[in-house]
Amino acid sequence: MSSWSLCMIVKNEEDVLERCLSSIRELMDEIIIVDTGSEDGTKKIAERFTDQIYDFSWKDDFAAARNFSFSRASGDYLMWLDADDILPERSLCLLAEEKERLDPKTDVIMLPYQTAFDETGNPVFTYERERIVRNCSRSVWIGPVHEVIVPFGNILRLEAPVRHEKKRPGDSGRNLRIYERQLANGWKPDARQQYYYGRELYYHGRYKEAEEVLSRFLKNPDAWIINRVEALRLIAYCRYRQDREEEALEALLRALTLDTPRAEICCDLGRHFLDRGKYETAVFWYQAALSLPARMEEGGFVEKDCCGFLPCIQLCVCFDRLGDRRRAEEYNERAGRYRPQSPYYLQNQRYFGHEE
Repeated sequence: MSSWSLCMIVKNEEDVLERCLSSIRELMDEIIIVDTGSEDGTKKIAERFTDQIYDFSWKDDFAAARNFSFSRASGDYLMWLDADDILPERSLCLLAEEKERLDPKTDVIMLPYQTAFDETGNPVFTYERERIVRNCSRSVWIGPVHEVIVPFGNILRLEAPVRHEKKRPGDSGRNLRIYERQLANGWKPDARQQYYYGRELYYHGRYKEAEEVLSRFLKNPDAWIINRVEALRLIAYCRYRQDREEEALEALLRALTLDTPRAEICCDLGRHFLDRGKYETAVFWYQAALSLPARMEEGGFVEKDCCGFLPCIQLCVCFDRLGDRRRAEEYNERAGRYRPQSPYYLQNQRYFGHEE
C-alpha cells in the first residue's frame, strides 16, 4: 500500500487547526506542518499531531511555501489542506478504501472542494482541486496566489469532497496586494494568474481595470475554455456596474459560443431579462438552466443553485408577474425541495398564503 503525507502551510490558525487535523490524521502516514509566522498557539496544537513542524519565511508567494512543505515529505503521495478545511467522515472512509487499492500508476487524485453552503450546511459552490499528487518532480506548485499544480499523467476523480469551513473572515485585500507587489517587481503572470488577477480586481470594485485584464486574458492562447467562459461572465458583471447593459449581454451571449451551455450562464441571461421586465424570455433561460447538469468534471466553479434552486425561485417570480399564479406556486414548491429553509422560499410561502 502506498504511503501518504499531509502537507500544510499555516499561520495563526489556533481556532481551526485541531479540527482539520483530527478529521484527517488516521488517513496519513506523516503530517508536515509549515508555519509562516504564527503568533498564537498554532504550533502547540500542531505538536499534538506531528513532530515535523518547520518554519518558513513568508515571501508573498503561496506556491513557494507549498513547495517547501512538499520538499519535507517522504510519502509516495502528497495531500494538501488549508487549516480551515475539514475532511468529512464519509470522504475519509472513501479515501481510506481507495488508498488500500490505489493503482500505483495514478498520478493525481481530484476531489471536489466545497467552499460555500446554504442554510442547512449543504454545499452550493464547488469546484475540483488536485488534492492528492504523486511525490515526483512534476508535483510543483505555481502562482503566488490561487496557486495550482497543473494536473498530469493518470488522473483519478473521486466523490470525496473537502469542506472549506471558515470560522472567521480572512484578509479580503491580501490576494490583490500580493498580485500588485509581484507585478511591481516585474512578475509576468501566466494565463491562469491573469484570470485570477482580473477576478480580484472585480471583487474589489475596480471594474474598468478588471475588464481590461480579463479581456487581455481572453486573447491568451493558453487560457482554459472554462476560465474563458467565467471571464466573460465577470466582464458582463463589470459592464453592468458601469451601466453598459447591452455590452454586458453581448459578453454573456459570447460565452455561449465557447462551449456547451452551462446552467450558470443561462441563469445570468435569465436575470438580465427578468430585471428588464421581459419575463417570457427570462422563463426560457431559467428553464434552460433547469435542463442542464452541474459540470464538475471540467474543473470550473459549479454554482449548484443554478441547476435547481435559483432557476426555480426565479421562475416563481416570472410566472407571478405574468399572472400565472398556479405555475408560480409550483416553481416555488420545487425551489423548496432544493432548499426548504431558504428565506426566499419561506417568504413566498407566506405570500401564497401557506403559512404554517
